[in-house]
Amino acid sequence: MKAIYSFPLSVIVGLVVSTNTTNAQTLDLASCMKMADTANLQVRNAQLDIEFNEKQRGAYLSARLPQLNFIADYKYNAKIQGQVIPAEFFGGPAGTFSTVQFGVPIVLSNTVQLTQVLFNSQVNYGLAALAVNSEIVETQKQMTLQDVRYQVANTYFLIQGIIKQLEFIDSNIVNTKALIKNMESMVQQGLVIQTEADKLKINELTLANTKASLLATKEQLESLMKIYIGYPKDVNISFKADKLVENSILVDQSETNFLALKMIDSQKKMNEEEKKGIKMGYLPNLSFYAAYNYNVNIKPEDNFRKGIDGAFLGLRLDWNLFDGLEKYHKAKMNALNKEKIDNQYELLNQQLEMAVDNNRKQIEVKAGALSITKEQLQLAESIHKNAVLKFKQGMSSSNDLILAENGLQQAQTNVVATYIQLRQAELEYLKSIGNIK
Repeated sequence: MKAIYSFPLSVIVGLVVSTNTTNAQTLDLASCMKMADTANLQVRNAQLDIEFNEKQRGAYLSARLPQLNFIADYKYNAKIQGQVIPAEFFGGPAGTFSTVQFGVPIVLSNTVQLTQVLFNSQVNYGLAALAVNSEIVETQKQMTLQDVRYQVANTYFLIQGIIKQLEFIDSNIVNTKALIKNMESMVQQGLVIQTEADKLKINELTLANTKASLLATKEQLESLMKIYIGYPKDVNISFKADKLVENSILVDQSETNFLALKMIDSQKKMNEEEKKGIKMGYLPNLSFYAAYNYNVNIKPEDNFRKGIDGAFLGLRLDWNLFDGLEKYHKAKMNALNKEKIDNQYELLNQQLEMAVDNNRKQIEVKAGALSITKEQLQLAESIHKNAVLKFKQGMSSSNDLILAENGLQQAQTNVVATYIQLRQAELEYLKSIGNIK
């Protein structure tokens, strides 16, 4: 089940990282994915599906082996059934009949029977279908791996956004505190009124409140990552910092692996095997059987006991000569399903080509946007630096300083938001070509 948390960027970029990382293991993206490949429960279930299919194949193969059965039967004839036969058979008058009882009150029957299937078209079809199904479950596992890696990477980059925003928040808090201290000194000297200092204190409280209120969301993301990678929930975890660079995870773009198309290819094979199975259904089934039987007949009142054994070999041919056109209609349904699968393949192929092209373009757009927002951040830092200098020199008001600070914080937010958008665009592209590694 897909469980990707989607948080608004305005919230994500305001998140902070806890400073309590004592004994925390520092993980990079590759380590997280490697852990998820083996410990994630979705991946493990996909592997169990593969093993389950192998066991099913073994069960079908056992149908080709000889079957040996033992049957024991105890029968007490409270009243032995009679049989009417002509009396003249015993020398009686013609045209009359007599009732004769055959058998004894107690019969113990023991039979050992061996059966060997020589030819069964449905067993052969079942094995062929399981061979195709092994391809399907393997493809499903690869699709699950891609989904899990996407979830892990997406969560990883959301946390990276938090780490980067933390650096900005901490820096802003330090600068704001320094300005407040300077402002309070000016208030004491009577150079400015207390209201000017209070304006800066509001900014400081806003930063502190943002840090405190979003800490729970950061912990939620870390808890989610622990579930994805099978990490102990009671152990601290930290992540290696990523860089604010373009195209950081697009290593090998030459390898494409359209898993959805592979799945439809397997469905085509299954459809073909089903067609063969329908045709094979017109053939007879042939089996060999042998049995040994030993009966003990007992008549207690006469103290009669007699054992009689018997054995036989045989061939059995089962041939359905007319099934009410059932296989005929199944063949028609199979043909319609084949046409449907072909249409699905063509449609999906077109959609995948469009998705790959669009995702590639999105990477270019977001990479350009990140470059622009980084440049904007440099300009905002320069403007803020000049605003602080002018304020200290008494050449501007606190309103101008606060305006510059807000502009700086917005530029910082834009950089982090665009960084996350770029990484998500890269992930979407890699997922569309089935190449998240």
